[in-house]
Amino acid sequence: MDTLKKNIKSGIIDPVYLLLGPESYLREEAAELVRAAVFPSGSDAAFNTHVLYGPEITPGELVSKASEYPMFTNKQLIIVRQFEKIRKPSSKELPEHEEKFARYMLNPAEFTVLVLDAEQGEKKELEKFPFNALKKYRHDFPAIRTPDIFASERAEAAGWSFEPDALKAFVAYIEPSAREICHELEKIILFASARNGQKSITANDVYDCVGISRTYNVFELEKALAERNLRLCTGISLMIMEQEGQKEGLGNIVRYLSTFFLRLWKLSLPEVAQLPRQEIAKVLGMYGKQEYFVKNYLGYTRSFSLEDARKAIGALRETDAALKGLRPYPDEKYLLLRLMQKLLG
Repeated sequence: MDTLKKNIKSGIIDPVYLLLGPESYLREEAAELVRAAVFPSGSDAAFNTHVLYGPEITPGELVSKASEYPMFTNKQLIIVRQFEKIRKPSSKELPEHEEKFARYMLNPAEFTVLVLDAEQGEKKELEKFPFNALKKYRHDFPAIRTPDIFASERAEAAGWSFEPDALKAFVAYIEPSAREICHELEKIILFASARNGQKSITANDVYDCVGISRTYNVFELEKALAERNLRLCTGISLMIMEQEGQKEGLGNIVRYLSTFFLRLWKLSLPEVAQLPRQEIAKVLGMYGKQEYFVKNYLGYTRSFSLEDARKAIGALRETDAALKGLRPYPDEKYLLLRLMQKLLG
């Protein structure tokens, strides 16, 4: 994505872009960058941008459209949404469409910029027509796997930075998708801009904007777990569920604690515990400012053994399965109480 952005902003515009992957927000962002680069004038963009939809057009029809000269300007932009669902021609017509499409991709029209926007397809489908003719134009937008790094980079691009506690709170409560991260980050920056001083996002900024209680949240739950305080853990968890909704609140608790105990399990392995702290952070999936919290996890291993962590992960998976409807349960409070007894019993 960074290379793609840099090239577009430098005026290097390709005749075709295949934007592929589950992160629709980033695909949309890339398409808008292309449009702004092709048409500096908003009126030109409005008259010469054509949005088509895959299910309504065949590959041959798309090539015919892309081969038509634009009106009033030197360029036209054609955006095809849902390209992965492009209408397939009949088996009799398929060879003609394949040849026409492949020939165009080898020598695209100079007056057309073609943006093909597609959700992630199966790997075997990407080796077939029409994707096999688009390999040189493909740009992947995979799911966000390190939301802390993505959020930090987005903040830095806007001239801001997260304090360690703030970043931890942000990634714990925000859905790990580019759209959610970017939208919530915009709100937090707008909120924090009212303050004077450095452009630094604090934990309180995140609490206030995301709606996290300063007293009853997963970070306080983490501390109570480390103290093996069953009563306090249960009380904090019930308050989280009260604030966020029974099922959603318990889902957030399970998601956070699954990461928590998985990290403790990894840290309990002798070959990991002996590594330098920076290497430990990588093993635990903690990057950037999250490395600050490695020392906390090293301390937590005194409260939970390798076997404790293994059993906790099993209990969390059972609870997650129940929340997803794979196992029957009376209600979410029952699930929570049973979970806490297994984690600390």
